[in-house]
Amino acid sequence: MSRVTKIAVAGTHSTGKTTFLKGLEERLISAGHAVAYVHGSAAEAQGLGFPILKNHTFESTAWLVGQAIHRETAATLTADVILIDRPVPDAFGYLIAALRMTNRSIDQARLGRLEDICRAWTQEYDLVFATQLDESIPIGADRDHDAAFRAAADEAIGEILARLAPDHHVLTPQNVRPSTELSMRVATGAGR
Repeated sequence: MSRVTKIAVAGTHSTGKTTFLKGLEERLISAGHAVAYVHGSAAEAQGLGFPILKNHTFESTAWLVGQAIHRETAATLTADVILIDRPVPDAFGYLIAALRMTNRSIDQARLGRLEDICRAWTQEYDLVFATQLDESIPIGADRDHDAAFRAAADEAIGEILARLAPDHHVLTPQNVRPSTELSMRVATGAGR
């Protein structure tokens, strides 16, 4: 089995992750690639009873990270390109934002182990992108409308990516449409 190209996009909610990945998915499918789209599972976590958003815990974050790894790995069976909407550093960033916003703390050794898992798995991504919050763009109707938490998550995810994926690319509202050049880089495996 040849190695699959993995493209991850992290960022706070309503910042263009899905818009970018869906556009890239269309281009890659048109170019003949078998593409898998993997999305985070916060709604599923919440449905099971895990706290999310401002109430994230070590356990809810560990579950989200585990699910992301599970889904991304399963996608390697059928795809030559995997597009990841909410990769593992995203969940970790949301946890850090939640802890800051609620003045909670977690045992540093446990937090360090969780970061180590995220660091190790992030090395599996060929290209990592982070969206950039533009507060003038409204939050989607089906999203959490806590603007302060949205900004805190944006900041925390940026900090996490600076440590775990220092060579990540930043997507702004102006460049959120995938370029032909990027599609070609992915198609030829140049993202590795």
